[in-house]
Amino acid sequence: MVNSASLCLCGEKMIQTLEHTAFDVQAIRQHFPVLNRVVKGKPLVYFDNAATTQKPQVVIDALADYYKNYNANIHRGIHSLAEEATAAYEATRDTVQQFIHAKEREEIIFTRGVTESINLVAYTWARTNLKAGDEIIISGMEHHSNIVPWQLIGEMTGAKLKVIPVNDSGELIMEEFHQLLTEKVKLVSVVHASNSLGTINPVKEIIDAAHKVGAVVMIDGAQSTVHLDIDVQELDCDFFAISSHKVYGPTGIGVLYGKRALLEAMPPFMGGGEMIKDVSFEKTTWNDLPYKFEAGTPNIADTVALKAALDFVSGIGKATIRQHEDALLKYATEQLQSIDGIRLIGTAKQKVSVASYVVEGVHPQDLGILLDNQGVAVRTGHHCTQPLMNRFGIPGTTRASFAMYNTKEEVDVMIAGLHKAIKLLR
Repeated sequence: MVNSASLCLCGEKMIQTLEHTAFDVQAIRQHFPVLNRVVKGKPLVYFDNAATTQKPQVVIDALADYYKNYNANIHRGIHSLAEEATAAYEATRDTVQQFIHAKEREEIIFTRGVTESINLVAYTWARTNLKAGDEIIISGMEHHSNIVPWQLIGEMTGAKLKVIPVNDSGELIMEEFHQLLTEKVKLVSVVHASNSLGTINPVKEIIDAAHKVGAVVMIDGAQSTVHLDIDVQELDCDFFAISSHKVYGPTGIGVLYGKRALLEAMPPFMGGGEMIKDVSFEKTTWNDLPYKFEAGTPNIADTVALKAALDFVSGIGKATIRQHEDALLKYATEQLQSIDGIRLIGTAKQKVSVASYVVEGVHPQDLGILLDNQGVAVRTGHHCTQPLMNRFGIPGTTRASFAMYNTKEEVDVMIAGLHKAIKLLR
C-alpha cells in the first residue's frame, strides 16, 4: 500500500484519506507539533527516534479527550463514564491484537513497557520453570532490560546464562547459536532489532531451532514493532514485548504477547485488585486472562491513546514508511562514510533505520553537545548495551535513528554539523 496518507482530524476522529500517491513526508510532518520547535536558534532535527518517537496530534488529542470527557476507572463501574472508558481501553487491546496478528485478544497483556514485559516473564514463567543446570540463551547485542532480569533469575534458580556472540558487522554468529543450543536450554530471549546497531536478527530461525530442543522463546520487539510487519503466529514466538512510546504512542504503556497455554499456566506477576476472581482470608483465585496479569488501576489514558498511534501507523502503511526510512538510512550511511575519521558501528545487511558511528579522537558526548547546538538531537553513549560496546572496544557511539517524519535535508544538516564539530574538536 503506497499512500500520501493525508490524515486529518474531524471532531474527535481521525479521517484517513489514502490517495495512493508517493509518500509525502511534508504532509506527515504536519501531524507532529514538536517538529515546529526551534532549539538553540535552529529548527529541530530529531534523530533520537530509537529512544522515543514523537507523537502525532491525533495521539495527543486522544489522551486529552480521555481526561476531558470520560475519565473514569475501568471494569469497576456501571455508570456511563466508566463504561466509555472501559470500551476505549479494551478497543486498544483489539487493535494491538490485529497489529501483531495474535490469535486471541486474551493473549494481549498491558504492561508499563518492554522492561516490565520481560520481567513479567522472568518472574512468573522462568522462576517457576527453571532449575539449577538449566540454561538461558541471550545475544551479545541485548539491551540491559533483556540481560539483567535473566541474571537475577539465574541467581534465584541456578540457571546459567549463555550468550550468542556478535561479529564485526554487528550480526549474530548463528553457527555459535546452534552450538549453544542443547536440551539444557529452556529459554531463549533475543532482541528482534538492535537499538544500538539497527541489526535485524533472524528471529524465525532462532525460534524454530529453539523449539526443536523444547525451549521457550521471548522476543524483544521494542525496536522492530514500529519498522517491521509483526505476525506473532507466523513467527511462532512464545512471548513478544512491545513498547508504545517507540511506535508513536505515549510513554508508560507497553504490551506483552504470550501464547494462551503459557499464560494460563503462569502464576500472577503482582497481586491486588482486578487480577482476582474471588478473595477470602483462606484462599484467593485468579481472574481470567488477560486480567490475571493486570493488577490494580492500569494506565488507562495512555492505553487509550496507544490505539490512536497504531491506527495512525496503519493508516499510512508500514511498507510505505519502511521504504522511506530505508532510503534515509542508505543516504545517511553514504554521507557518513564520506567523512574522514568516521567509523560506522553496525553494518549488517539487514537493518532498521539506525546509524551508529564513532569519530576518531572524539568522545560521543562532546559530539552530541555540538550537534545539539545545531538543533540536531542524537543519542550518545552506550545505549543501555554496555556489553555490546565492550565487544567493539568503545565507550559508546553517536546514534542517529530515523522515523517517518525525517527528511534527507535533515540528514544534510547533521552532516554539516558533524563537519563543524569535528573541525572544532580535533
